Amino acid sequence: MIVVVEGISASGKTTWCTSHAEQQLIAENGRFENEPDRATDPLGAAAFWAERNVDRWQAALAMEQRRSRAVCDSDPLKLHYIWSLWQIGEASERDWQVELDATRQTFAQGRIGFADAYLVARIDPQLARERARADSTRRRSRFELHVRLQEAVLNWYGAIEQVLPGRVQFGLPAQLPTLQRLEGRYALEAFDQMIASLPRPRHV
Repeated sequence: MIVVVEGISASGKTTWCTSHAEQQLIAENGRFENEPDRATDPLGAAAFWAERNVDRWQAALAMEQRRSRAVCDSDPLKLHYIWSLWQIGEASERDWQVELDATRQTFAQGRIGFADAYLVARIDPQLARERARADSTRRRSRFELHVRLQEAVLNWYGAIEQVLPGRVQFGLPAQLPTLQRLEGRYALEAFDQMIASLPRPRHV
């Protein structure tokens, strides 16, 4: 079984993951020195991030094989990030479309898929700011941008829940829930339905 824990910076997802699933954890990607610049090479950036997402999914599959469960600190299928940036006017529709196309190709190839469960943190923006200021152990770059993304992130996982009912839980539970592996991990039709159900940004 693969569980995704998602939420904006300072929402508590990393703390929750290390507290409840440290031995089964797939950590969030760090920075890469060779990241293509989305502004000058959008196709290269889309292909790069699609492959990094596949890498994390494959790591989750390997963990699942070893320990029966993998818990991902942030979604390997991280297409929601560019979509959320587009929603708030920080990325263009072309940026979204090229990353969608690259990711859909990996999904159609069965190289990445839907998790069995999504635990999505919600947090009051002011509380997130207070937590971020109080935490001197982590460098939270572009923190205010991430605060602005929360509504879009929640809408994204609401769309997954609409297409695949029962997979998404909003809020982080006190304990790692007892769940089971579900069908439809690589259901391309469900992926396409979810994408089609997403709202367009208000600024367009």
